Amino acid sequence: MSPRLAVFDCDGTLVDGQAAVCRAMDAAFAGVGLPAPDHHQVRRIVGLSLPQAMRLLLPDADETLRGALDAAYRDAFRTARESGQLSEPLYDGIADLLAGLSARGWLLGVATGKSARGLEHCLAVHGLSSQFVTLQTADSHPSKPHPAMLEAALAEAGCEAEQAVMIGDTQYDIAMARAAGVRAVGVDWGYHTARELFDAGADAVAANPSHLLELLP
Repeated sequence: MSPRLAVFDCDGTLVDGQAAVCRAMDAAFAGVGLPAPDHHQVRRIVGLSLPQAMRLLLPDADETLRGALDAAYRDAFRTARESGQLSEPLYDGIADLLAGLSARGWLLGVATGKSARGLEHCLAVHGLSSQFVTLQTADSHPSKPHPAMLEAALAEAGCEAEQAVMIGDTQYDIAMARAAGVRAVGVDWGYHTARELFDAGADAVAANPSHLLELLP
């Protein structure tokens, strides 16, 4: 029998990374002499790969400018990480949720718009590195909602799509799950609303981590 696999988004699902993302975006735009986008706009693109996020924030910019912003953003994030000023707190109840799912025999994975280095640092800070059997990041795959990250996670875990679930806080996560033929469960503590998640095709939306554990027996 195929193992069961629960794949999590990171920012907005496992950790609250919005403050770190907004600070890095402010620094990136300042670095190229542009006014920073409104933080509400920034929160809307959390979860996408950085190039795709920049295309949405600056649709009329040329590739040279977007490339400069991409590099400036990565520099700002790296500086914060190396100086110990990067804050990406784990949401309350997540550690117990992951432990509970593992105890029920679920394999765990992550599919995120973060870079591999950023994800590895985030998980290590919270002592979660050993919890996951597959880590899929935007520097190795097309941006969500393309299904490539989920397809790679399924292959790496040896799991069939019918035995997997994608868990995330944005419409991009839900759309990726749909494209991969995987059950989609939204979470209501991140950056898109429950209504938006249902409208995108979520099978269910968890109000909190305890509720999510109930949805995944």
